[in-house]
Amino acid sequence: TPQRFIHDQHNNADQTPGPVVRAEGQPPAEDPAVNQAYDNFGATYDFYWQVLHRDSIDDQGMPIHGMVHFDTDYTNAFWDGEGHMWFGDGDGTMFADFTKSLDVIGHELTHGVTQYTANLAYSGQSGALNESISDVFGSLVKQYSHSPQQTAAQADWLIGAGMFTSAVNGVALRSMKAPGTAYNDPHLGKDPQPANMSGYVTTTSDNGGVHINSGIPNHAFYLCAIALGGYAWEKAGMIWYATLCDPRLASTAQFQDFANLTADNAGRLFGDVEQQAVINAWKQEIGRASG
Repeated sequence: TPQRFIHDQHNNADQTPGPVVRAEGQPPAEDPAVNQAYDNFGATYDFYWQVLHRDSIDDQGMPIHGMVHFDTDYTNAFWDGEGHMWFGDGDGTMFADFTKSLDVIGHELTHGVTQYTANLAYSGQSGALNESISDVFGSLVKQYSHSPQQTAAQADWLIGAGMFTSAVNGVALRSMKAPGTAYNDPHLGKDPQPANMSGYVTTTSDNGGVHINSGIPNHAFYLCAIALGGYAWEKAGMIWYATLCDPRLASTAQFQDFANLTADNAGRLFGDVEQQAVINAWKQEIGRASG
């Protein structure tokens, strides 16, 4: 069972935990942000336990703390590496309350899972893989929790749909199905994500473009999931999770390293058809992958 604790930060920017306003098993609070964080934590925990047989972030039942109403007009949410997820309320102008997005919560909690498995270095291609893995499982949490559950073909493959207000020309923070198309707004600019290595962005900002270049492995997962069909967590998700937990995956892994291991794990877990689907997906993104 999950161990959830929701704290109210009262719009304080200090990263000192505020008072607990809802703990595991307690009835809903009057504050919607508290209940949304609590429920979405539960949905993420359920996915990891029911599908991947993982008991919380560290697989040892780690308590999960949600810090709502962090700072004033804060337009982000983040995992701090110490068991806490911090939620901004958004600015009400361009960004909405971040507790409402299940895939964003699944994304951030998956950063914790990655921390306790591969611990991928948060820079360059390994950092982009870190970000992509969070998008992959954030999307799978949403597909699994949807009523009815969604197949790969039915899913929207958007990360953070609903995070923008109506003032923004965009549908989500990122698109795994079509990287680079999530938004095109006069204030935010155009979604900069490439879909394959031909558009790889070399930069010193954003820890070497971790949020930009994650579009490349994101699209590889999408292509693989579509090729395999059915529910994406049943095969593609299992392959990616097995690779995340694979002791051969170095913390400094590059796209090619991850591609090769996913192909190998696909063959080991399922067989030649699934392995070829993985190889074909990566081939469109980075040129090749070998099992």
